[in-house]
Amino acid sequence: MVLWVFGYGSLIWNPGFDFDEKLIGYIKDYKRVFDLGCIDHRGTPEHPARTCTLEDSAGAICWGAAYCVRGGPEKEKLAMEYLEGRECEYDSKTLVQFYTETDTTKQSKPILTGVIVFTSTPDKVSNKYYLGPAPMEEMAMQIATASGPCGNNREYLFKLEKAMHDIEHEDEYVIELANEVRKHLDLPKEVKALLKPVVSRVSIKSHSQAHVSTLQRVFAS
Repeated sequence: MVLWVFGYGSLIWNPGFDFDEKLIGYIKDYKRVFDLGCIDHRGTPEHPARTCTLEDSAGAICWGAAYCVRGGPEKEKLAMEYLEGRECEYDSKTLVQFYTETDTTKQSKPILTGVIVFTSTPDKVSNKYYLGPAPMEEMAMQIATASGPCGNNREYLFKLEKAMHDIEHEDEYVIELANEVRKHLDLPKEVKALLKPVVSRVSIKSHSQAHVSTLQRVFAS
């Protein structure tokens, strides 16, 4: 058995686990959105960060990286244990087909099936981490001001923007959001003082300090 995992966020530039092969490609009928709350990486329970998750979107494609883990059940188990701890805000896993063709208009066939991707339920009742969509300006202000044990929220967004550029498949949504954040960072100090981080309307309990320490090491690079 071989394990394949698709990354569309920080896994693109910082997988953090032992893998045997990496492929750049995309999955179909999903788009990247910043609708998921993060309270112990780059945000807090009072002022959650926004991180990316996937949203169903017929006809859309989402570029990222697929990682292969070979070497037997024990190695695969270690990789999944690491990923499930790191991706703890994502409440579900989905199996997807993975494509690598650069011409996305053709009726191409997937080169991989049964690839695992971490996703989140878009429901604020069943998924305590789901923040939902918001106007671009509101999301930008939240990202510009949120920070946590592993760093600030804007760094996550800017690293994702760079990672997509590096794999030569820039995401216009990510670029637009990053540019909106830059506008907030360029505001005069007296205006910034009037801006307050967006407060979560969802009560979220933080994870253990040991978990936070692990995440600090993961997101340091």
